[in-house]
Amino acid sequence: MNKQEELLEILIKKNTVSEEKLQEIKLLMLKRPLEEVLLEKKITDIEKITEAKASLYGFAYQSLSEKKIEEQVLNIIPFEVANNYKIISFNKTDNRVDVGLVDPDNFKAIEAVDFLANESGFTAKFFVISSASFLSALRQYKTLSDEISVALKTKEEEDLKEVQKGAYENVEEVVASAPVIKIVSVIIRHAVEGGASDIHIEPLHKETRIRYRVDGILKTSLVLPKNIHEAIVSRIKVMASLKLDETRLPQDGRMRLMVNGKEIDFRISVLPLVGEEKVVMRVLDMSKGAPTLEELGFSGYGLEIIKRNIQKTNKMFLVVGPTGSGKSTTLYAILNLMNKEGINISTLEDPVEYYISGVNHSQTRPEIGFNFASGLRSLLRQDPDVIMVGEIRDDETAELAIHSGLTGHFVLSTMHTNDAFGAIPRLLDMKVEPFLLGSTLNTVVAQRLARKICNFCKVEDVIPGDLLSDIKNELNSIPQNRLTEIKETDLTKLKFYKGNGCARCGNTGYSGRVAISEVIDIDDKLADKITSNEKSFDIKDVRASQNFISIKQDGIIKVLNGITTIEEVLRVMRN
Repeated sequence: MNKQEELLEILIKKNTVSEEKLQEIKLLMLKRPLEEVLLEKKITDIEKITEAKASLYGFAYQSLSEKKIEEQVLNIIPFEVANNYKIISFNKTDNRVDVGLVDPDNFKAIEAVDFLANESGFTAKFFVISSASFLSALRQYKTLSDEISVALKTKEEEDLKEVQKGAYENVEEVVASAPVIKIVSVIIRHAVEGGASDIHIEPLHKETRIRYRVDGILKTSLVLPKNIHEAIVSRIKVMASLKLDETRLPQDGRMRLMVNGKEIDFRISVLPLVGEEKVVMRVLDMSKGAPTLEELGFSGYGLEIIKRNIQKTNKMFLVVGPTGSGKSTTLYAILNLMNKEGINISTLEDPVEYYISGVNHSQTRPEIGFNFASGLRSLLRQDPDVIMVGEIRDDETAELAIHSGLTGHFVLSTMHTNDAFGAIPRLLDMKVEPFLLGSTLNTVVAQRLARKICNFCKVEDVIPGDLLSDIKNELNSIPQNRLTEIKETDLTKLKFYKGNGCARCGNTGYSGRVAISEVIDIDDKLADKITSNEKSFDIKDVRASQNFISIKQDGIIKVLNGITTIEEVLRVMRN
């Protein structure tokens, strides 16, 4: 008996579900979750379902709908952590903190609380709460704007006092002021807690705009007065050990901070604009483990090719795509699969995005001559079995990578091309000999990152007729045995989904990202074509020897599986 059936049994024993409704419910449960069925049919309410769920998992039940939570108790768990894991701290007695949990199956949520408990020295007692209780409690958090407003008000008051005293003679003194430190700290913390990959601090005509890139999309999170822009930029320069008095030339730097008990690395880029400087901060959470290929979105035949080909002891494996398409993350997922005691894995990266225990990570530093080409020469003297080169950017790196693959090393790397076919002519243009490339190239993966539909506000959707025709045309050209990757067996009745937008996804309808990809297995037939210097490849050449599908077709499969939307697939395909 699965959890859904056990929950139904508890509800029957509590007389919440009657016997006459039982058969109807069981039929509907074959396609949809029990909770959804009960609420739609108005058989019971969310609180009674939650109470039964608490009993099922051995937790106590708690309703927070009418509860006023003290601010210091609520902030034991930061807003973005609470929002992400659907957990709320609502009471504190001595050293014990009571934590509400929406999904008792979410072990990551429990791990997050345990981590915070260990860091802060308290013990946690878990209660199951409903989604309605959670949203009610979540509204009691202060927002990013609230925190910044307090810091701005403090700064205005202090500036007034300092102006009256004739203080603040230079920028360094402004930067050292507590309110600016607070503003920068809050901007960084909210970016990390919100899962942002980049922070943009941009000077506009009359104001300063703060934008976060979340799930690949830039979104304005805050607008600040223009008069504090210079102080914020200078504060970040101080933190990254950059030159305060240099405002005419671009500057790049790095810094590492502890944010909510986690070590976070930041790459800082300062660019002079007309009259002001813009700052972009890349957020690198070193505590995160690399995801698996399945978690990234690889499945079916393409996943089989990748897992089969990484068993080889030499040759070259390429992941291609535009900037920000998740190429490096895919390589890390592959390194995790290859990481064994008997294998020496060394990497050359810029920057190192994840640390994998057992892998030798090396950070390039072009400013002192340690680039991919010079670093690769040194790596070859380290007796490596597997080499991961962050990116093939020039002829010298390409030549060294190819020769490494020929001499008993398995080489993984990335390139910037629009599709998998483009990698071959690109390497040939880098002066790689065709016969060497044909002998060395193993697999080419091209990918994009599409946003996933939020599971909490997911509903069926109707799409326009022209898009439907386009989807049907693509389905007709997908090999028959790849169509089995679509969960819906009746392809005459296509179903589409979208996110309506809710508090959990910031009303975007999307949460998280998934890779859509195409995978080419360089078999003997294709290797012969490369060796004979045939620069142009098309889908017919590949499909003659394997069950190939394009990035767009893989995206359509994920659309029909309810993972993403057709609009999102078309958006990322324009990159």
